Amino acid sequence: MAKRDYYEVLGVDKNATKDEIKKGYRKLAIQYHPDKNPGNKEAEEKFKEATEAYEVLSDEQKKQIYDQYGFAGLEGMAGGGGSEGYSHAFHDFEDIFGDFGGMFENFFGGGSSRKSRGEAANQGASLRYDLEISFQDAVYGTKAEISFAHNEVCDACKGTGGANGAKRKTCPTCGGAGQVRRNAGFFSVAQPCPSCQGAGTIIDNPCRECSGSGVQKKRKKVNVTIPAGVDEGKKITIPRMGDAGRNGGPSGDLIVMLHVTPHQYFERSGEDLYCAVPISITQAALGADITITTLDNKKIKMKIPSGTQHGKMLRIRDEGVPVQGTTRKGNLYIKVIVQVPNRISSKAKSLYEEISRTEGEEESPKPLSLSELRNA
Repeated sequence: MAKRDYYEVLGVDKNATKDEIKKGYRKLAIQYHPDKNPGNKEAEEKFKEATEAYEVLSDEQKKQIYDQYGFAGLEGMAGGGGSEGYSHAFHDFEDIFGDFGGMFENFFGGGSSRKSRGEAANQGASLRYDLEISFQDAVYGTKAEISFAHNEVCDACKGTGGANGAKRKTCPTCGGAGQVRRNAGFFSVAQPCPSCQGAGTIIDNPCRECSGSGVQKKRKKVNVTIPAGVDEGKKITIPRMGDAGRNGGPSGDLIVMLHVTPHQYFERSGEDLYCAVPISITQAALGADITITTLDNKKIKMKIPSGTQHGKMLRIRDEGVPVQGTTRKGNLYIKVIVQVPNRISSKAKSLYEEISRTEGEEESPKPLSLSELRNA
């Protein structure tokens, strides 16, 4: 099949700048990269086509020859439109793709100036601990002791992995790279080294306590301070209490995820607390003084105004949730529920009938307007 024009392949014109050529190639390389299209032969061919075009158009000398003589002028040139030329394109991958260039290194066998895996100090993994606390503890704060397992530096070998002072040495299989390559047709694919499992180093006399890993699984107890005002899903980070790092690397963190159990009577919305209190018809009509028990078990006197309607919200200031970092608190809102008795005595019935006659209650009441309903 005839080759397509290199400018057409990259989607640029003949007057395109180096940056435009680079941008056109980057877009295609990411789109058709074999890692993103496993087993897709068409994508592989498009990736090869784009790389070949970039290899020529990014080289001033080859671009000039191509512009004058086309494909014929490139025949016989080293790297002129063939797989040998991909080494030139590879040198630009770090500049074009940043860290993405490491992906292309695996396929083209390019060198790397980075440290081998065996030389790098790796930070330990961060751990997650799910802690359930009560609604009241979330509002007012508390302390909790938790127990969890994590990897600590091995006491016997002090994290080296070697017994009796044995030192690690560069893996002879991969030369410290932590990877070995196998040819897969057009590509050279990197895989973790089978001798060192990707570490880049091996040890002849491994520590018996940790089997050469340098870490041991141990159970730890720590006290966690839970500040007042936390809510469901709040994360508390305890630095350096995760798994120990390898090769002298720092430990990860312990992430404590809080889960708040619902309360029987109270609900929360931001900094405010809500609860519902039942009152009788006579208390609602005549008014009354009642006692409210707050979340922290304080007794507070509250006045029910005469004529209080069912569903009325009454406010008690500064009895809500503490606002973190301040001395301020939210409010406590009391929803009044007017209860109608299921049964009444004959005397009470006579009194209600007297009230009905006195108030002149209508037998055919008119419906409330929407504005009246909202204000009810």
